[in-house]
Amino acid sequence: MNEERTDAAVAPTVARLAESPEIADFSKQLDDIFFTSSATKSFASDDERRAFRWRWLGRYLDADSDWFYVAVSGNRLVGYLAGAIDDPAQSGRFKDIAYFTEISAETGKYPAHLHVNVVEGFRSGGVGSRLIERFVSDLRAANIRGVHLVTGRHSRNIPFYLKNGFVPVKNITCGASESIMLGRPLNRG
Repeated sequence: MNEERTDAAVAPTVARLAESPEIADFSKQLDDIFFTSSATKSFASDDERRAFRWRWLGRYLDADSDWFYVAVSGNRLVGYLAGAIDDPAQSGRFKDIAYFTEISAETGKYPAHLHVNVVEGFRSGGVGSRLIERFVSDLRAANIRGVHLVTGRHSRNIPFYLKNGFVPVKNITCGASESIMLGRPLNRG
């Protein structure tokens, strides 16, 4: 517990990836955060693990690096936000994610979307909120009307997102999986 307080006491900087200082071992640190935070922990093969990483992280780094944000403390990556501004229900590059078809009417109101993960020692210290606020600020400047995310219907992260201005939009049942779409309108003007 003391180690977490010590880590969290050092206020990390939050910036777009392209604007952040060089981070030693960035890919390794990013993968550590990604896989530690993921609900999926085991994979049948290395190929399956790589495909999972690509689906939920890699495509954002490759196609949306301008909308990728990092939280850095010293030379340590302590969190990230992977975002995209194009409506995933209308974009062919997200056709492998089945639930976007089910929420296509709602994504028009909330076209941008995000994934945010923070290392354990920095959770509950405002890092995730700062990542979201930086993304939202940039979305407003780009005149994007709303942002959404999808998480497990009973996930422990829902209160965090509600605290950060998201509201429940739609329950999603895709196969045996129960999820919820949360959205945040971004008022212009």
